[in-house]
Amino acid sequence: ELETVLAPQDLLLALQAIEQLQGRDRSEQRWGARTLDLDLLLYADEVINTERLQVPHSGLAERDFVLIPLAEIAPDVVIPGQPALKQLIQNCQNYGLERLPG
Repeated sequence: ELETVLAPQDLLLALQAIEQLQGRDRSEQRWGARTLDLDLLLYADEVINTERLQVPHSGLAERDFVLIPLAEIAPDVVIPGQPALKQLIQNCQNYGLERLPG
């Protein structure tokens, strides 16, 4: 969770700048391994659909590796246009998410 005064598009640019500072090469394969991947999943209760930015994130509802950690930090979050978070997790494909000790 993050509080910001940045508009959604400016926040996206800031996240991409952090990725670049950490060695992320955006010319790499789209779905390949990367040094760092920061996604803007939600922005309050806004729905944004532009060429550069989709909020809620377009893959949010299908990814257990996003939904399960989201439920841990914000169990009551409402995702615009989606069923309850618990229901999304139950319906989600298992990508082999594994909890690490610590």
